[in-house]
Amino acid sequence: MIVGSQTKQWALAMGALIAGAIWTGQVHAKIEGRNDLFSKDHAKQYQSWEQTKQSEERADALAEDPNLVVLWAGYAFAKDYNKPRGHYYALTDVRETLRTGAPKSAEDGPLPMACWSCKSPDVARVIDSQGEDAYFKGMWAKGGPEIVNTIGCADCHATDSKEFKEGKPALHQSRPYASRAMDAIHMPFAKQGRFDQQAQVCGQCHVEYYFVAPTKSVKFPWDQGTTADDMERYYDELGFADWVHGLSKTPMLKAQHPEYETWRAGIHGKNNVGCVDCHMPKVRGEDGKLYTDHKVGNPFDRFDQTCANCHTQSKAMLEGVVKERKVAVNDLKLKVEQQLVRAHFEAKAAWDAGATEEQMKPILQDIRHAQWRWDYSIASHGIHMHAPDVALRTLGTALDKAADARTKLARLLATKGITGEIPLPDISTKEKAQAALGMDMKQFISDKQQFLKTTVPAWDKQAQEAGLLTK
Repeated sequence: MIVGSQTKQWALAMGALIAGAIWTGQVHAKIEGRNDLFSKDHAKQYQSWEQTKQSEERADALAEDPNLVVLWAGYAFAKDYNKPRGHYYALTDVRETLRTGAPKSAEDGPLPMACWSCKSPDVARVIDSQGEDAYFKGMWAKGGPEIVNTIGCADCHATDSKEFKEGKPALHQSRPYASRAMDAIHMPFAKQGRFDQQAQVCGQCHVEYYFVAPTKSVKFPWDQGTTADDMERYYDELGFADWVHGLSKTPMLKAQHPEYETWRAGIHGKNNVGCVDCHMPKVRGEDGKLYTDHKVGNPFDRFDQTCANCHTQSKAMLEGVVKERKVAVNDLKLKVEQQLVRAHFEAKAAWDAGATEEQMKPILQDIRHAQWRWDYSIASHGIHMHAPDVALRTLGTALDKAADARTKLARLLATKGITGEIPLPDISTKEKAQAALGMDMKQFISDKQQFLKTTVPAWDKQAQEAGLLTK
């Protein structure tokens, strides 16, 4: 029998253990990261999820738009940025991107553990078993042998629950930081109806976020709201910056992928049309039974099961509308980029001419705000579908702020005897833009290839031996 202080210590320890597992509203005995283990009991869902591998082709966003290299100068995105592929490739892509570098040990950089957070159900498993602080502490390479299964079942479902085992969805939020963010906007997961819970499950990853010291843990900047203005104000009051720009020395913000925020501000979100309705519709299997299609993709690919449930217009007509909106957003996007590229080089010229921090402060604030609003508008994949009005309005304010920065720079440069346009280097291709910034791409690529050849296979072998990855 345990008595006295021992009883208290035991109770405290058990209380902490249970509290760490109960934040989703139910105790999870174990979170299973291996998606293939659910292929038998949830065959249709698993098979459709596997079809996300059909998006195997990579699209190089930097090659398509070399302006991005300059806008992200000094940040890892200037090295490499491919457009997103299906869930099947989430883990592969974060391992292979040049942004995560080529760490040689678990303590090596350049990125923190948080960079795994949206890539695998193993993240939920590690947080559940070790706690958030233990998960986030350390560099990205520490998670290599642990985070080994790509986005799948346990990211969105309580796979150990009776409900799930009976073939029901059993939705839950597997990330405690996402649960806290939903609380911050007064939408606690447990109190929401099925529509909002479905969207919130997607909103664990398809969101804007940043890393908080000292462990570089994930936080959503929603304390003041989810609009671009709300988050900009939050970041400014916090004094937060993702990085300092390599040319203009601006303390920059990098938008991630705020689909949840822009969706809820758009016409579909306001009319209770959710992520699942458009991207994971109910379809009928060969046995005639309905199931949720887990091949997350373009709604137009399954028009009859998605858009046609609400719209009476033809597929061709709606595709034309979306195309027009995409062109309008992209045209304004490029106008903002052209202004920002020049602003960064003009700011560098001002610094080189002897400008003081006091003189540059209001200019850098304009650049920071302009690029944040530009990035918020274009990093949200599908914003031309979700909320084109939000994109155009936000890009319009970005263009205004970029123009304000350039006007102030012209006046400042004139006081230094510099008039006329500041010459730009040749940035007509990704390679030329990276060379103009002095980036040693050959070394980055060589180091990465060696890393993929040696380190990643060792991670997978270790995970297989530990029973975390199916051989």
